[in-house]
Amino acid sequence: MNRDPSAPAMTQDELKALVGRAALAYVEPGQIVGVGTGSTVNCFIDALAQAQAQAQTRIAGAVSSSEASTQRLRAHGIAVFDANEVGELAVYIDGADEIDPRGYMIKGGGAALTREKIVAAQARRFVCIADQSKWVQTLGRFPLPVEVIPMATQRLIRQFAALGGEARVRLRDGVPLVTDNGQHILDVHGLRIADPVAFESMVNDWPGVVTVGVFAHQRAHVCLLGTPEGVRTIAFDTP
Repeated sequence: MNRDPSAPAMTQDELKALVGRAALAYVEPGQIVGVGTGSTVNCFIDALAQAQAQAQTRIAGAVSSSEASTQRLRAHGIAVFDANEVGELAVYIDGADEIDPRGYMIKGGGAALTREKIVAAQARRFVCIADQSKWVQTLGRFPLPVEVIPMATQRLIRQFAALGGEARVRLRDGVPLVTDNGQHILDVHGLRIADPVAFESMVNDWPGVVTVGVFAHQRAHVCLLGTPEGVRTIAFDTP
């Protein structure tokens, strides 16, 4: 999808809307679609609802990674199923806080990383939709979200400090944010994650960690990247 080079530069919100619409190409009629969380995914949900209303693409429903996305889907009249009610999903569509040239991602800025990883693992194909600001060569510029059991917080802060990272409890209105799963989020600053697969495996083994926001074992198969020239399709792997 290319744009007229003489057209005014697109805003970040316009780029998000662009890739949200582009993701419809990966949705087949009659499917149950895995749907992620965040502002870019909201654009996809809205585009999906419009396509349904115009009878362009009618899906059977969705499996959602967060309460926020569930509410938005249902507000558009799209059925939402529990992950346990369905089998394998053909596609999972979600954004990223960072994505690198191998399809590895940091996710969890919206605090839904655990459910995102569960739904991603249930899908044959992960389509990441992102604007170009999320493209990095090495993961770690964006603070790494980690969902943790509250009683392990201070020990995990010390473990990340030993790796050179500064972990902080994510707050909302001055108190620790509580996830949809009833846990807390640590945001870890100052890391450079050169080997995402090994790093994800290591941190997942730490007692008290529910989910680390490195998506390497559940990496993207395709990235639809919003750029000033239009949507750039980057295929990392064909599942």
